[in-house]
Amino acid sequence: MKTPVETDLQKNKSGKPAQIPNWSVLYLRNRYFVILDICLLAAIPALALTLRVNLPWDREFHQTLLIFTLLALLVKLPVFYAFRLYARYWRYASMDELINIALAAFIASALVTAIFWGMQGLGVFGEYSLPRSVPIVDGLLTLLFVGGTRFSLRAAEYLRARRSNGKPGKRVLIVGAGDAGEMVVREMRTSHMISLEPVGFVDDNPYKQGVVIHGVRVLGNLARIPGLVEEYRVQEVIIAMPAVQGDTIRQIVRLCEQAGVPSRSVPGIYELLDGRVSINRFREVRIEDLLRREPVRVDSWKVVEMIAGKRVLVTGAGGSIGTELCLQIARSRPAQLIALGHGENSLFQLNGQLSKLPAGVNGSGNPIYGCELNNHYRIVVADVRDRQRLDTVFTRFAPQIVFHAAAHKHVHLMEENIEDAVTNNVWGTSTLLQLSRSHAVERFVLISTDKAVEPACVMGATKRVAEQLVQAAGFESGLPYVVVRFGNVLGSSGSVVPIFSRQIEEGGPVTVTHPEAERYFMTIPEAVLLVLQAAAIGNGGEILVLDMGERVRVLDLAQDMIELSGLRLGQDIDIKYTGLCPGEKIIESLFSEDEHPGPTEQDKILVLHNKKVADIKRLHQEVAQLIALAREGDAEATRLKLMTMIRSNQVDPV
Repeated sequence: MKTPVETDLQKNKSGKPAQIPNWSVLYLRNRYFVILDICLLAAIPALALTLRVNLPWDREFHQTLLIFTLLALLVKLPVFYAFRLYARYWRYASMDELINIALAAFIASALVTAIFWGMQGLGVFGEYSLPRSVPIVDGLLTLLFVGGTRFSLRAAEYLRARRSNGKPGKRVLIVGAGDAGEMVVREMRTSHMISLEPVGFVDDNPYKQGVVIHGVRVLGNLARIPGLVEEYRVQEVIIAMPAVQGDTIRQIVRLCEQAGVPSRSVPGIYELLDGRVSINRFREVRIEDLLRREPVRVDSWKVVEMIAGKRVLVTGAGGSIGTELCLQIARSRPAQLIALGHGENSLFQLNGQLSKLPAGVNGSGNPIYGCELNNHYRIVVADVRDRQRLDTVFTRFAPQIVFHAAAHKHVHLMEENIEDAVTNNVWGTSTLLQLSRSHAVERFVLISTDKAVEPACVMGATKRVAEQLVQAAGFESGLPYVVVRFGNVLGSSGSVVPIFSRQIEEGGPVTVTHPEAERYFMTIPEAVLLVLQAAAIGNGGEILVLDMGERVRVLDLAQDMIELSGLRLGQDIDIKYTGLCPGEKIIESLFSEDEHPGPTEQDKILVLHNKKVADIKRLHQEVAQLIALAREGDAEATRLKLMTMIRSNQVDPV
């Protein structure tokens, strides 16, 4: 007979793991618990009676005790099976399993007690019935023995892991004695793959000072890090604070540098939420950690309600924002995700990421992945300027929600290629809007940029016109066609972070346009999370702006990245000022003087109100002329027309 492991690894002819039906889990993995429970449940009533009346029993109890024992077996075993006590891996039991055992034992014992007392009330046992307290004692013993046998296995596994992980490891200090810190220390104590020895915690919470967590004491606050490193011969500091703000991370990193020890961090809150990394995957402190803000609180149910069961189209799906949109939308269980883009290489990579996301479960409760469920998503290679191709896509897939992330975003390149900027950003948006309305799309969301605020560059001007088109469509249709505007996202294509990283790797210099240049920054997952939330609350025609916190000096960002790389500014590497390029501003804003931000029902999302009234008919005429000039290839005429439209008050929306 094959072992459970051999059974799990057995392959079928298609090369996929063989599916094990639920009944096999009962007999292969927990058969010993079934046998043990039968023996225990048969003996527990006798023990309960003994505790109640002492030995020897009256002979009159024997028949009633036998009936009660059979009743307990007939009731408790099905209840335990219903609570899946025979389909769990008890070596890794947790508090959830303990609660499940307690609930199963309580319900089973309550049923037995109710039935037994009912039989007593009907006089089934006559004058030789058991004491009425016996079922209650029996229930307590059931919980004790059933839970004890299972958690003894968990305890044995814990002790085995501690012994196998008993070799000396690197001495580490844990920063943060919260939930993340507790999980980190637990992993260090039990995982043989982590060769780290926690010597203590530090935490600024005064109520945690001196407490012991998994045998590790809280030794002081953050300011004590340098002294504790020397006193306890600490070799590394682990920052277990995935939700703390960036200023605190910066303080900890500098204290570690002062103490002369390296620091690593558990993943940030968004990395943990999306499920791509786990709490025990320590990594180097990154620039995203230094720019963290208070975690965004969103109404995830509103997003799921918007997306679940709907057909969703994402344009620009291969880009940084488009990819993250697709991944987060896929987790909200759409009926179908249509990922549309122009670059086949980036779409190929997206396909690989989507294929790893669970798309559902089969009849045995095992996950079905994207590559196995072909209707869950579609990768479509298409250009948003190709109306005929897009019309075919809309006809075939009938999307109900459209997220328009496709755009040319590189400021410098678009200054030199204004014709393509206009046809892609303006004509592409106009085409999508027309098809969305003719194909009864319920919701349309344009991803915009702070460059569209009083634009000084071609890219920003084209995105401003695109915003106006979406607002006009929202006003005309009365449907939730909205604009979501935000600033720079860390790690996106064109972001300064990968540019600075490459320059640091090459030995410098790190190039900064202006010492006083300031920008808004947000992580890609955080931005997309808020985009989805904004889409869910939009009514139609609004510009919704993500509250991105305080602006950050690009110079400070460069200096932080140099320090995180272990280099010294002015000695190992230099910063060089290159001057502002055409179309760049020293300071970017999220709204203009004419746009007045107001609150929405969602924290971190603002709605803009504009006093100027749009001439929608004039807007469409101007856009048609602009697109015609761009398609003719007349760069100067196109630039003049675009800037004239932006300066004209007649095309500013409400």
